[in-house]
Amino acid sequence: MDRIEPVAILLKTRCMVVRKKLLVFRGLIFGLLAFPLFTCGDALTEEAGQEIDRVSFEAYLAKVRSDAVAQGIRSKTVDVAFAELAPDPRVIKFDRRQPEFVQTFEEYLTARVSEARVSQAQRYYEDKRSVLSEIADRYGVDPEYLIAFWGLESSFGRYQGKYDVIRSLATLGHDQRRSRFFTSELHAALRILDEEHVTRETFVGGWAGAMGQNQFLPSTFNNFAVDYDQDGRKDIWSNKLDVWASIANYLQRHGWQRGAGWGFSTSAPTVFPEPSAMTTGCRALRQHSKKLKLSEWKSYGVDVPAGEPRDNALYALIKPQSGDSDVYLVGGNFRAILSYNCANKYAVSVGLLAELIVPS
Repeated sequence: MDRIEPVAILLKTRCMVVRKKLLVFRGLIFGLLAFPLFTCGDALTEEAGQEIDRVSFEAYLAKVRSDAVAQGIRSKTVDVAFAELAPDPRVIKFDRRQPEFVQTFEEYLTARVSEARVSQAQRYYEDKRSVLSEIADRYGVDPEYLIAFWGLESSFGRYQGKYDVIRSLATLGHDQRRSRFFTSELHAALRILDEEHVTRETFVGGWAGAMGQNQFLPSTFNNFAVDYDQDGRKDIWSNKLDVWASIANYLQRHGWQRGAGWGFSTSAPTVFPEPSAMTTGCRALRQHSKKLKLSEWKSYGVDVPAGEPRDNALYALIKPQSGDSDVYLVGGNFRAILSYNCANKYAVSVGLLAELIVPS
């Protein structure tokens, strides 16, 4: 328990309340809220979905097949991928659904930076410290973040999703709402099969195509996945070395600065600065303030903890939940986390979990 006490420092007064709630509600919250992306959908049946035109679906597959072969994918690969393939009405329902409730920031952190998850993360970090440090050194990242992402994305590899990736992407690509995006992901998935990184039978993931222990989309896999042990496969489904190295490579390629941290909890400024000028791209970034040096933030009346590095680094102010009292200054590494999942709540949870894995 001594190693978890920094929660009170990291989350300040509000998260001390969260921590107390963990002791009372841990079992309930851990069971109901911790893994909604991986468990809620599995209970649905095909009867819940809408009717899909099989004729137009077959025509769509024929077009994808023609384009894939023209791009160098072997005909045999596409034939195996599309054999007896039927659309999955469940994924259309998921793509259309509206959330039944919205978690508060406090509830979100309680579910994701839970006492149980912190303890598991610390154990994995201690057990695999040597190889994690080796990977982190190669890619110039901080090793505790590899465990933090892994823990949050798939609960340390236990929840990877059970949906047929090819079937899900073909269904969503055939649907008109986001056809271009999902068709592109389907082509990327066919390339993964063609390069034999995974078998057709084991090519499973979340309902929208996120795959493996680090929940990469197929295009992300093709750009950032790593065959760390050089066995000829980039195996993010069952090979932890490939999983951790792929996360590390992703962070490095998105500008990660080792030792720079992600940000810190602070006080609200006396006057809020103007918002970010961003109007496109990651929506979470559009909720940030403009970026200022720490010395400039001090002039706004913001508390900057002693010892915070790199006074010339640029930080943005965020409030993960409107009307909430939680305020953070976040730096460049926070923006790298957002590239992985564009949600400020998610990025804060990654940062806090990483800090709790290796408490100061």
